[in-house]
Amino acid sequence: MLPRLSRLLVFALLAVAGTSATRAAEGGEAASCLYAPAPPAQLVAKDAITDYQSVLRTCRSADGRAGLAIRAMTIAETPILLLADPQKLSTRLERAACWTCQETSEDSLADSRMMRAVAQSAEAPGLVHRGFLQNAGLTHGAAPGAFVTGDLCPSRRPLDRPFFDKLASQGPHTPVALSISGLWLVHHFQDYRWLLDKQAAGALDILWVDHTYHHPYRRGEPNDHNFLLTKGVDPDAEILDTERLLIANSQTPSLFFRFPGLISNAPLMQAVRRHHLISLGADAWLALNQRPGEGSIVLVHPNGNEEAGLALFDREIARGAIARPLEPLIAAPN
Repeated sequence: MLPRLSRLLVFALLAVAGTSATRAAEGGEAASCLYAPAPPAQLVAKDAITDYQSVLRTCRSADGRAGLAIRAMTIAETPILLLADPQKLSTRLERAACWTCQETSEDSLADSRMMRAVAQSAEAPGLVHRGFLQNAGLTHGAAPGAFVTGDLCPSRRPLDRPFFDKLASQGPHTPVALSISGLWLVHHFQDYRWLLDKQAAGALDILWVDHTYHHPYRRGEPNDHNFLLTKGVDPDAEILDTERLLIANSQTPSLFFRFPGLISNAPLMQAVRRHHLISLGADAWLALNQRPGEGSIVLVHPNGNEEAGLALFDREIARGAIARPLEPLIAAPN
């Protein structure tokens, strides 16, 4: 482990990333570094993203910006980095040629808000059952308002578009975190594009949460042998392939990950941590009759499979039980 002074020096370097990036974004050099393609007209396969790997590197750009690279990849023969702001918890994609990077460690970043959140969520056990954990990770936010999250698990039903229209009626750029599974995107590309259009129009401010690629589930199977605990599941591929698909289709993965069914175990929690992600639970899964309050992480399923939960959301928000303002999920960790 690095001495505490060294850790603080690294953290100090990264803490200026937000301010430096904001100033630099106004210049041409920073804008040319960004990788932000227009949404494709048709689904792009995840294989368009090659050499995808989880990394942890402190980086410095030629114009003085600081960044933390958590993924490296190649897109159309161009090296690209997924960069995180360790204080704001935001992410962005930039061309690797704009950056000079060196390997770092979680220990050297332990004082950053990002690594505190990653470590704390990995150590939050939720409900401990024999053979599995239920609702482990970050379940309650630090801000006074509520955090609306929606899970897009694989479904044969269409997206509940009226839910998003009602959500957008709360005001411009209404924040919502959507936990997206790869197979949902593959089979609901037009619904996905509709969401992107809502975002581009300023109606919604969407944060994309990794919800695994396949979202394995077998009805009637006990939880300790179901979801990601299903025999033969590769958790690393489930995590990284979802990110690849999202990037291939013009969006940026966030620093958050949600387990299918909110079911995990200690090794799975550590797998998420290895990829420098924040495990996300919920304290107000409305369909389970969990009541929201200040700072609640509210969970609904707008994928067509949970009409009861959406009806409860309408009722709770109409009577003011879902705390205002609606908060962006990046404000949830301390």
